[in-house]
Amino acid sequence: MTHMNKTLSQLILIGLIGLSTTHSQTQNSETKDSKYSKEFYAPEWSKNAVIYEVNIRQHTEEGTFSAFTKDIPRIKALGADILWLMPIHPIGFKNRKGGLGSYYSVQNYTKVNPEYGNTDEFKNLVKVAHDNGLKVIIDWVANHSAWDNPWIEEKPEFYMKDSVGNIVTQFDWTDVAKFDYSNEELHDSMSSAMEYWVKDCDIDGYRCDVAFLVPAKFWQNTRAKLEKIKPVFMLAEMEAQTDINPNFKEYFENAFNANYAWGYHFLSHEISHGNKSYNDFLEHMKNNYEEIPSDVFKMHFLTNHDENSWNGTVLEKYGNEWKKWSVLNYTLPQSFPLIYSGEEANNQKRLEFFEKDQIKWGDTSLYNWYRKLNSLKHRIDCLANGKWGGKAKVLSANTLNSLYVFSRKGANSEVLVAVSFSKRQEEYNSNLDLSGFEEFVSDGVDLNDGKFTIQPNGFIVLTINK
Repeated sequence: MTHMNKTLSQLILIGLIGLSTTHSQTQNSETKDSKYSKEFYAPEWSKNAVIYEVNIRQHTEEGTFSAFTKDIPRIKALGADILWLMPIHPIGFKNRKGGLGSYYSVQNYTKVNPEYGNTDEFKNLVKVAHDNGLKVIIDWVANHSAWDNPWIEEKPEFYMKDSVGNIVTQFDWTDVAKFDYSNEELHDSMSSAMEYWVKDCDIDGYRCDVAFLVPAKFWQNTRAKLEKIKPVFMLAEMEAQTDINPNFKEYFENAFNANYAWGYHFLSHEISHGNKSYNDFLEHMKNNYEEIPSDVFKMHFLTNHDENSWNGTVLEKYGNEWKKWSVLNYTLPQSFPLIYSGEEANNQKRLEFFEKDQIKWGDTSLYNWYRKLNSLKHRIDCLANGKWGGKAKVLSANTLNSLYVFSRKGANSEVLVAVSFSKRQEEYNSNLDLSGFEEFVSDGVDLNDGKFTIQPNGFIVLTINK
């Protein structure tokens, strides 16, 4: 999302039904997308990856590529595998919001924001990341540009116009002008700009802003061009939106590897605040896993740049339930977990979106939590991303006790997860031989001879790694 989150949040919520799983259902259907075409899948290096979103402006006091580069070894030690950099391009001045403007108002697609540094410093960031075993993807804004982007004057035919010929904006995003993808030359120019960063700067892919507002054909053709340079990873900011395309699955046919678990995220927040129930969770699980293709990486998160700035911090959104949701973010089928700049430092402020507002570092109390879950993602093969992960067998989805229990199996591992949505102590007798399992992490759970006694919002993760 981009400029003023409220409008787009409402847009994304339209038609989102959410995640649901019935008692005996196995998630990751093999039949629901049997006609689903795929030439380019995710690169092998993304198999067990955790993604870390980088806000260059707010990450350091300097707010530069060079200053952030110094922090790369720490992020690697945390267990991240992919760095997603929020837009690195110059920000438009015309109709700018706030003092520094929106990251998503792009003035030039083949230059870097001079506030962040120069192109050589960006290339060095990518090199240091690669040297540390990390991949780098950058944010791409293909739906709109700044009003002072050169294309406004040089290629006005690239833009959507109203009935009297004026270039238009979209929603309340008054700092940007909407592109018109009926113009084929725009396709070529935008693709060429995306090829530049892969070819010349050696980046490893893109996170694509409001991808569902740009034709799937553009993304498919661009992906084919990028793959001729190197295998890339493509993350779409969308879930199952049909705003301009009634068949949203086309976006995952040779274009995108990953999407956002938006419906799940919004629902988790509402459940934590008592506005939605365990039954809503079950219904969402059922519908979402039936809807989304089974090989798509579903990016799960507690926060990101939009949620933090517009809707609240992790503490505001989840209170003391955040660890329960964090566990689910790492263990649900197709899950692809995200960490946002400062999340691991227990950031407790909403970062300004249009101004400088540095993250306060120093609190390392959560580092071990994230290291632990990231190591789980890396070591347990049944928790791999997308098609590589094990299917989930739901062992308990009982609305009487509000316990959600599931297992996943891989070639060399098995995991069992139990989570409570209840407001009172509950019990679950698994009738399973759990002698080979080891307790990986738990809170508020006693386990005795296969019987779980779980406190409100308690959770436990058991693993076998052969």
